[in-house]
Amino acid sequence: MLEALASGLIQVVQWPTVGFLFLGVLVGVWLGAVPGLGGAIGLVIILPFTFGMDTVQAFALLLGVYAVTSTGDTIASVMLGIPGTAASQATILDGYPMAMKGQAARAFGAAYTVSMIGGVLGALVMAVSLPIILPVILAFGMPEFFMLAILGLAMVGSLSGASILKGIGAAAIGLLFSQVGYGHISSIPRFHFGAEYLLDGLPLVPVILGLFALPEVMELGVRDTSISRVPKDQAKGGGMLQGVRDAFRNWWLVVRCSAIGVYIGMIPGLGAAVVDWFAYGHTVQSAKDKSQFGQGDIRGVIGPESANNAVRGGALVPTVAFGIPGSASNAILLSALLIQGLKPGTEMLVDQLDVTFSMIWSIVIANIVAAALLMVFTTQFAKIAFVRGHLILPGVILFVFMGAFMASADIGDWIAMLGAGLLGIIMKRAGWPRPPVILAMVLGPIMEQAFQVSMQAYGPAFLLRPVSIGIVLIVALTIYLSARGIIKNRFSSQSGPEKGEGQEKNPLISFLVSAVLVVVFGAAVIMAYPWPVSLKQFTLVVAIPAFFVFLAAAWRDFGEARSVVAEAGGLGPAFSVVAERGAFRRTADLYGWLVAILIVGLLVGQQIAIPLFIALYLWRWGEYGWRTSLVYAVAGWLVLFGYYDQVLHIAWHQPLLLP
Repeated sequence: MLEALASGLIQVVQWPTVGFLFLGVLVGVWLGAVPGLGGAIGLVIILPFTFGMDTVQAFALLLGVYAVTSTGDTIASVMLGIPGTAASQATILDGYPMAMKGQAARAFGAAYTVSMIGGVLGALVMAVSLPIILPVILAFGMPEFFMLAILGLAMVGSLSGASILKGIGAAAIGLLFSQVGYGHISSIPRFHFGAEYLLDGLPLVPVILGLFALPEVMELGVRDTSISRVPKDQAKGGGMLQGVRDAFRNWWLVVRCSAIGVYIGMIPGLGAAVVDWFAYGHTVQSAKDKSQFGQGDIRGVIGPESANNAVRGGALVPTVAFGIPGSASNAILLSALLIQGLKPGTEMLVDQLDVTFSMIWSIVIANIVAAALLMVFTTQFAKIAFVRGHLILPGVILFVFMGAFMASADIGDWIAMLGAGLLGIIMKRAGWPRPPVILAMVLGPIMEQAFQVSMQAYGPAFLLRPVSIGIVLIVALTIYLSARGIIKNRFSSQSGPEKGEGQEKNPLISFLVSAVLVVVFGAAVIMAYPWPVSLKQFTLVVAIPAFFVFLAAAWRDFGEARSVVAEAGGLGPAFSVVAERGAFRRTADLYGWLVAILIVGLLVGQQIAIPLFIALYLWRWGEYGWRTSLVYAVAGWLVLFGYYDQVLHIAWHQPLLLP
C-alpha cells in the first residue's frame, strides 16, 4: 500500500505529467468561472487529446479539470449570484450578499482556502475508504435514493428563503419542469405542447442562467449600480486575509462539511446535486446565531465550499471501485479508464493501485495549485465588484447567451433562457426562492425512476424500510428547525433588511404568482389524469400536494396583500408603489433589449446580434462614447469567433436573411 502510494506521487510530480496537471487546472478554473460551461464540457473537449497518452499523464490532465471546477465556479457565484455549476447553488445565498457589501475578497479568501482543504481531505478520505465502502453503497437501494432526494429538497426548500411554503412550492416547480418531454419510464411525451424542442426535456443550463444570471445582471443595468452597493472606500471587513482567517477560525465546520461532501459524493447520481445543500443546512442548524444567514454570513460560504470540493474525491469511489459513474463528469472519466485499457474494480484496487493513487495525488495537487493561483488574483477579481454595472453587463450577457446556447446548439436554448429569466425576475420580486427550482430539476429524473422502481418492488411499504424511516425523521427535523428559525428571526429585533434569496416582500406580486401556480398545477393534474399509470403516477404525486401548497401560499399572500392595498388607499396606488420600488418599467425595457438579441440573431446571425447589442447598450444605456462602445463590441466579436467558433466549433444557428 505505501509503495503504491509513493509510486503514485512520483509518477504525478515528474515531467511532463505535472505540466499536464497544471494545464488541466487552468482549464478547469476557466470552465468553472464561465457560466454555462462546467467540468463536463471541458472533459468532453479534452478527452480526445488523451488518446495515445500515457495513462498517468492522461488522468493528470483530466483530473486537473475535474477537481477544480468547483473552485473556479465561486467567482460567478460570489460576484454575480450565478451558480457556476450545480455544486455551487448554496454559495450564492451568502456569497453574493457579501459582494454586495463590498466583501467579495473576504468571501474569495475563505472559499479558496476551504476549497483547498476540502479537496485534499476528499482525496485522502477516498484513499482510506476505497476498500471498505462497498457495504455502505450497497445499503442504498432505490427507496433510499428517493428519500435522500426528498431530504435534499426539504433542505433547500426550508433554507433558501423566508417562507418554507414558498421554498417547497419552488421545488415543486422544478419537479414539474423535470417532467417536460419523454417520460423517464414510459417513452410518451409530456407537457411539450407540440414543440419538438421540448421532447427531450427542458435543458438545465439555459434554465439556470435564465433564473439566476438574467435577474442579477439586469439589476446592474436597471439600477445603474455596481455589484457592491457600498462604495469602495466605505467597505469594511472585506480583505482576503480576513477570509483566510475566517476559514481557520471555523476549522471544525470545514472538517465536518468536508466529511459530508465525501460521503454524500459517494452516492451515485445524488452527490454533486445536493451536497452543498446538506452542508449549508448543517452549517445553519449547527450555528448558535442564525440571524445573518442569507445576508452575507461568511459561514454560509465556508460550509458549501468545503463540501463541493470534497465531493470530487468521494464521487470517484464508485466510479473507480465499481464502474458506477454518479454524474456526467464521472461517466467521462469512466470512459477514459476504459480507453486506457483499465477496468474498474479489483484491477484498479489491486493490480493498478499505483495508478489509482496517482489519481488521488492529482486531485490533491490540483486543489492546492488552484487555490494558490486564484488567491493571487483574488484582489483583482474583487475589484470588479466596484466597477460600474453598465460595463459589466454586456460582457456577462455575452457569456450567458453563449453558455445557454451550448446546451444543445438550438435557438430554443435562448428562448428557454429568456423564459426562465422572466420567471426568475418575477420570483425574485415576489420573494420566492429560486435555488429549489434548479435542485428539483436535477433530482426530478432520479426521483421519478427511484419512485417507480420502489413502487413496483415494494409498493407504498418502501417508506417503511429502516433507512427510509430514518431519512423521514431527518426531513421532519430539518423542516421543524428551519421553521423555528424563521419564526424566531421574524420576531427578533435582530432581523435584518430585505436581503438575500427569497427575502423580498411584495405581497401583491407574490399573491399573483401563487394564484397562477394554483391554476398551473391544477391544469397539470387534469392533463395527467388520462395518462397511463406508469406515466402519470409521479406527476400526480408531485402536482396534487403542490396544488394545496400553492393554495395555502395564495391564502396567506391574499391576507397580506389586502393590508398593503388598504394602507396604500386602493389597488392602483398599491401597484404603483410596487412598480416604482421594483423599477418595473426599466426592467421591462431592458428585458426587451435581450429579446431583441434573439430576434436579430434569428434574422442575421448570433455573431452579429450580440456585438450589436454590446455597442448599442453601451451607447444608449451606459451613455459611453462611440469609441468605447465600438471597441467593446469588437472585443465581444473576437471572443465569439476566436473561442466559441474556432476553439469549441459550435454549430451556429442559420440566420433567415443571410446565407
